[in-house]
Amino acid sequence: MKYVIETENLSRVYKTYQKPEGLKNSIKGIWERKYDSKVALAPTSLKIESGKIIGLVGANGAGKTTLLKILSGLVTPSSGQATVLGYKPWERKNDFLRQMSILLGQKNQLWWDISPVDSYALLARIYDLDIAATRKKVDELATMLDCKHVLMTQLRRLSLGERMKMEIIGALLHDPKILFLDEPTIGLDIVAQQNIRNFLTNYVKEKEPTVILTSHYMDDIATLADSLLLISKGNIVYQGTVDQFVANTNSELAHDEKVDFEEVIRRFLETESRIR
Repeated sequence: MKYVIETENLSRVYKTYQKPEGLKNSIKGIWERKYDSKVALAPTSLKIESGKIIGLVGANGAGKTTLLKILSGLVTPSSGQATVLGYKPWERKNDFLRQMSILLGQKNQLWWDISPVDSYALLARIYDLDIAATRKKVDELATMLDCKHVLMTQLRRLSLGERMKMEIIGALLHDPKILFLDEPTIGLDIVAQQNIRNFLTNYVKEKEPTVILTSHYMDDIATLADSLLLISKGNIVYQGTVDQFVANTNSELAHDEKVDFEEVIRRFLETESRIR
């Protein structure tokens, strides 16, 4: 069994300076600083197989994005170890960066004032890709996402759903082996959400990347994920398949036909939050 992501006691703690009120206290704080420590990710050990879609679920501030940022190399952990495709992500070696991609649903990676095709041309040069092959790939992905008609339009003139499709294409240009998707359907209407789900389902079947997906839409997780990671206040509180979770979590909830998957997740995380 091949694991493409392995972590051992991986954690991240943020320190925040307590700025006192008033000029005198602020000056005093230069020498006598007080800090708050926030555990964004408690010591976490994971093993993730190749070619799987992992649904990472938790409340706002639970630590989902922190985990993705550490695994993608954007953030250095406070302690512990991790390897992704055999690399330490925070070393940000070129060979590693060429094999992964991260898409943050609330941030643009493409340039705001130019068209997506111009952004893709720049990305092709950044990743040292063949220009002709990149154009062909853009055409194929845009056809799958039904968005060829907006490739020449400035990004800022596109709707949220169209922009997200453009961002997805940009994230896939270099055929990443690892794909981190942080809420790729956030703010989209039902039709746009379903279009992106269908695309990701077909793309993963064809290319077999390893995907870690976060979403507050449980339909994304239930439709796409092979297995589930639940995180609460920085702690991984469940790791396994969706079916096992529903069957094992709370028998009364799981066997109640009136309670859907989202409701089971919500009540489970509420219980964990109270415990912790």
